Amino acid sequence: MTILTFTLLVLAGSIASGAMGALTGLGGGTIIIPILVLGFHVNIQYAIGASLVSVVATSCGAAAASAREGFSNLRVGIVLELAATIGALAAAHAASLVPERAIEFVFAAVLLYSAWQSLHPPVKSTDVEKPDPLAERLGLDGTYPGPDGPVAYCARAVPKGLAVMGIAGVISGLLGIGSGALKVLAMDHYMRLPFKVSTATSNFMIGVTAAASAGVYLNRGYVAPGVAMPVMLGTLAGSLIGAKILVHARVSILREIFTVVIGLMGLQMMLKAFGYAF
Repeated sequence: MTILTFTLLVLAGSIASGAMGALTGLGGGTIIIPILVLGFHVNIQYAIGASLVSVVATSCGAAAASAREGFSNLRVGIVLELAATIGALAAAHAASLVPERAIEFVFAAVLLYSAWQSLHPPVKSTDVEKPDPLAERLGLDGTYPGPDGPVAYCARAVPKGLAVMGIAGVISGLLGIGSGALKVLAMDHYMRLPFKVSTATSNFMIGVTAAASAGVYLNRGYVAPGVAMPVMLGTLAGSLIGAKILVHARVSILREIFTVVIGLMGLQMMLKAFGYAF
């Protein structure tokens, strides 16, 4: 495969990854790493380095578009990102001590767990109108655009959300993804935010988390320009496309896409972790 062919194929895959990441709140890194490792046989450390750069770009593109549409809850994102950033920095410094196979296994386990969780949407609370005291104190409640005007919602279980965000940060620093899967699940399942608000806020958060650990990987030489550049440009373009589609997409379809995509990639990555090449 020539360098030009490799670059164009990676660019095309990155555009698709960025669009899918923006639609589901996963961030393009969750999808592009398996593509690079399984499809192009890129070393996972370099795939992680390229992913971290792309996640920052994806976040900037998708978050800006979602914020303009009124879906992102920036206050929720800032509060939860404190825990995620601490976890990301700690894990990024420890990542070089973890074997490659172990990273692939953890990556696959995270994807499969997220797919399983997405099959079980949270049960609607009977007291959704009653605000959570801590969320109310922090001003985390908000509204999002609905077909008949703004729709109000209340945030729930803030401590539980912070705990999951800390874990998401560790996974981000270790695996080089924005850990959007866990962030969406934390906001959707535990904090009971609307799914579109969860995905839009996740798109804002993943860039901050990725930036916290990207510098560590760059310093170690794991950011290869020949891989990182097409990945960054592709995911940025794809994220802008995905953010536009998100406004009109049905939540049930988004959940199905979320489950199928990360479930298949989790299975493939798990097989690779156990030595089955593709």
